[in-house]
Amino acid sequence: MTTTTMTPPGQQAQVPIPMPPRVITTKDLSYLKDALSWELLAFKKFHFFAQQATNPQVKQMLDKAGQMHQRHYQKLLTHLQVDNHTAMANLPRPGQMQQ
Repeated sequence: MTTTTMTPPGQQAQVPIPMPPRVITTKDLSYLKDALSWELLAFKKFHFFAQQATNPQVKQMLDKAGQMHQRHYQKLLTHLQVDNHTAMANLPRPGQMQQ
């Protein structure tokens, strides 16, 4: 028996974007700031608890989880390393003819 997923009427199936957009909107920036805060807080907490752990296996797992959040934080930072003014200037404007 096979199952199929149905898309609700009026909605298209979402396809993952292979590359993040080169322009960061105000809303995108707000999301990125929140995500950065969450990742940094998670990293700090795991680091703190790893320092408190006496069991080497627990300490190792807490360190590993903290490093994962640190990598996520660094990855999010790369999305902010964009010259947003230039990227915005190069976007086609509505009503503008594309060549």
